[in-house]
Amino acid sequence: MYRYEEKLRTYFEEHRQELVDLMITICQIPAPSNHEEKRAAFCKEWLEKIGAKNVSIDRAFNVICPMHCDGSDEIVAVMAHSDTVFPDMEPMPLRIEDGKIFSPGIGDDTANVAIMLMIIKFILENGLTPHGAVMFVVDSGEEGLGNLKGCRQIMEDYAGRIKEVLALDGTFTSMTTGAVGSMRYRVEVLTEGGHSYGNFGNRNAIHLLASMIDTLYSMKVPAGGRTTYNVGAIEGGTSVNTIAQQASMLYEFRSDCKESLDIMDRFFKSVVESYRTMGITVNVELLGLRPCSGNVAPAKQEALIDRCSAVMTYYTGEEEIRTGAASTDCNIPLSQGIPAVCFGGYVGHKGHTRQEFVELDSLAVGPLVVGTVITEYFE
Repeated sequence: MYRYEEKLRTYFEEHRQELVDLMITICQIPAPSNHEEKRAAFCKEWLEKIGAKNVSIDRAFNVICPMHCDGSDEIVAVMAHSDTVFPDMEPMPLRIEDGKIFSPGIGDDTANVAIMLMIIKFILENGLTPHGAVMFVVDSGEEGLGNLKGCRQIMEDYAGRIKEVLALDGTFTSMTTGAVGSMRYRVEVLTEGGHSYGNFGNRNAIHLLASMIDTLYSMKVPAGGRTTYNVGAIEGGTSVNTIAQQASMLYEFRSDCKESLDIMDRFFKSVVESYRTMGITVNVELLGLRPCSGNVAPAKQEALIDRCSAVMTYYTGEEEIRTGAASTDCNIPLSQGIPAVCFGGYVGHKGHTRQEFVELDSLAVGPLVVGTVITEYFE
């Protein structure tokens, strides 16, 4: 039995509806990446109402709740991201039926933000003191072109002071222990264009972009790690009878191996340069860069993984917890050699779609997993 297991069980049983209500309230506050300010303001005010001290919002819209961090170079950072993948700036539909809460973003990552806030409340109500220093962060910009903005800001502002990172994201049935790096580009092709009949023979930007895409898709991915690439969106042209002057695409490649990511980037840049040598105007904008894992001390990373896995196994009964690499807030600390893992406190499905839902029954176990891992840093 863990030190605070019984207290946590009683707490989350008594506060189950409060947790659900908090999830719903947060989910109804729009927070697209780079527009998290309203959700950040709510979380700061909520924390201050329950008695949290020195809560602040930084320039990246991170909500920071430090505990005994002054002067410490051994801070454990616990973070759950506030942003969603959805661009909506109005509250999105929400309903509860068949033991599930349905709403875009209700799980990723609203549920984990609410669970973390409720754990902070548990810590304050029980007067717990960290063994060292713990900093809770409702961080911004984890999704898509948010480009891990919030976590980057934390790691920059507390450079050399963070010893471990727990990223609360996803479920308690698996754990992210490595970083999938990525590079994301917008590529634009420009030509003279013209009338489809009168200027027939002029270069067509759509045709050239399509040719470039075909070339990029001829790439055989490197052998190291797992590497992927994708053109996710294309646009351009004016009308059916116009030779397109402009066309663009969004292109990304990913890998859990830094060397393979570098190979993909060199190939991409060589393709762009080959089209430029043909007298074609090609504009390239780097939209996002997420690093792979760096040189993390194996013993320290394994110790963190083992501690979290043991708690997950204890509450779920699963003999082996699935681990693997993904693109999460852990990318930044792992790239800097800082131990980090990512897991969450709920079970849900259809994340990143408008049919997303959280299973209410999972809230009987998930918060205990997260709460136990966190309170092991306290006395």
